[in-house]
This record gives sequence, C-alpha cells and structure tokens, in this order.
Amino acid sequence: MASSKLRSSSAEPEAECALDMSPMIDMVFLLLIFFIVNATAIIVQTDPNVRPPIAANSKRQEDGSGRIVVNIHEDGTFTAEDFNTRLPGEDEIYDMVKNMKERHQALGVVSKLHLRGDKESVFRYCRTAIRGAARAGVDQVVFGVFVREP
Repeated sequence: MASSKLRSSSAEPEAECALDMSPMIDMVFLLLIFFIVNATAIIVQTDPNVRPPIAANSKRQEDGSGRIVVNIHEDGTFTAEDFNTRLPGEDEIYDMVKNMKERHQALGVVSKLHLRGDKESVFRYCRTAIRGAARAGVDQVVFGVFVREP
C-alpha cells in the first residue's frame, strides 16, 4: 500500500506551487527606508551678496564632501558658509579651517577649501584665505564659479 504522502502528492497533478511575495516586498521597503535614512545630503549654501565669475572651461565637482566654504566679498571681507560669521583676517580663517578639518578627519573625509568669491575681488584677496587654510593643513582649493553651459 502506498503511503498517504505519496497518494496526496500524486492526487492533484494540475495544482501549482505558489510563493508568497509579501515578505519579499516588505524586505525591499525596509532596505529602501534604511538607505534613505542613512544617506547624507551635502548642501553648500550660497551668499546672495557674492557674485562668482563665469568660467567657460570649468567642471562641476561631483564630490561635495569635506568642503570648507569661505566667501570673499567685493570689499575684501571674508565670511564663513553661514554668512553671519565674519572672518576678519588670516588668523580667523586659520582657526575656522582647523576646527572644520578636525571634524572632517573624525568622519574620515579629506578637507578642501571652497573659495566662493566675488568676480571683482576673488583673485585679489584669495591669497589670504589660502595661506590661512595652508597653515591649518588644508592644501586642496576649489574655486566656486558659475558654469557656462555650451
């Protein structure tokens, strides 16, 4: 005599196996939420009083991490990214860059000085900011310009 398992397996040959996909869909949504929550948005604030120059051959930077923004105004004054922090000279720029570099090192990110200067004065006053950043150990400089699309 055949066992009951053998009879039940051969009894309905037209019955198909069905796979429940709801746990798989739940897992996909959980992974999606996980990656969205852990993603970091890098936003560089722009000072409306600074009008950067237009560069025909500039390239858009893909990696925005580790940027330390210094705005150079037309009259030669410096501000940090938040627009309210005035940086009167090289020593204040050094202090700000050094603090930001330590934060970036804790995260494992390489710091870069992002100079965003007014088109009339960026090249006249940029040496002060670059010297202050160099003293703090930041040797990469990115100049912020408007990109002219071809």
